[in-house]
Amino acid sequence: MILVDADSCPVKSEITEIALRHDVTAIFVAATFLRLTDHPRIKLFVAGDAFDAADDAIAEVARPGTVTVTQDILLAERVLKAGGAALDPRGREYTTASIGDTVATRDLMAELRPGMEGMTGGAAGGPRPYAKTDRAAFKSALENMLRRVL
Repeated sequence: MILVDADSCPVKSEITEIALRHDVTAIFVAATFLRLTDHPRIKLFVAGDAFDAADDAIAEVARPGTVTVTQDILLAERVLKAGGAALDPRGREYTTASIGDTVATRDLMAELRPGMEGMTGGAAGGPRPYAKTDRAAFKSALENMLRRVL
């Protein structure tokens, strides 16, 4: 099963394509309704707009044999602790070996960000724009992860 933190996910169509090719159910978890491919293997779970509602819903069902697609590092950490696999939309796999450092870096950057805004005039940067190479890397990583998990 593929679990998708769907609200800001840029690879919904790629996940759908790969899920159908592997005959795997993909559950897109979002705060509100999303338009998805009409297929029995493609499902939507509306978690509501409460803080972390979608994350909590995903973490509740994550287990060995599930693959979660998320940009949320803290959700990825919860999924890994539950025994599931996690991948970001750029194709980077979160692992139990690297998640501690990833969370620590995230926390450090959250602490530094307010001080940096004054130095940059409020332009804090953010992630680079999503590119075709990111989409290709994601598709390859999801294919490989599904083969390994299945």
